[in-house]
Amino acid sequence: MTSSIIKPTAMPTSQLSAAIHAKCPKCRRGDMFTNNSYSLFSQKMNQACPHCGFTFEIEPGYFYVAMFVSYAFNVAQMVAMAVGIYILFDSRNPWVYVAALLGISVVLSPFNFRYSRVVLLYWLTPGVNYDPNRDRDDYKRPGLYKPE
Repeated sequence: MTSSIIKPTAMPTSQLSAAIHAKCPKCRRGDMFTNNSYSLFSQKMNQACPHCGFTFEIEPGYFYVAMFVSYAFNVAQMVAMAVGIYILFDSRNPWVYVAALLGISVVLSPFNFRYSRVVLLYWLTPGVNYDPNRDRDDYKRPGLYKPE
């Protein structure tokens, strides 16, 4: 009697989890950025996915559109902060609002930069979809391996 061992297939990383961790939208494994969100220096984005080789900047100037997404994030954060200040402190002083809103804008700018690009690649770009074939340990990036 032969017993066949069925290997369990690994569950793919969820889209939300991969987006939160800023992973590649094609394979959901490789990092989009080389450093942490709040690094003391600049935010550095990889040219291509280290796992599958997907080029993040699809065309020249592609990430200019991410500025609009970042602007939407910034407006939402400022409105939420202004409403929060009004409800919690009932302040009528405009300088309280100016200081708080500029402060929140500066503090959250690394978040806005990073996740505006993630949102653009994951949900606003048609044709950039998850490929389960790239989400394997044995996936060979095109152009890196020569046939033997």
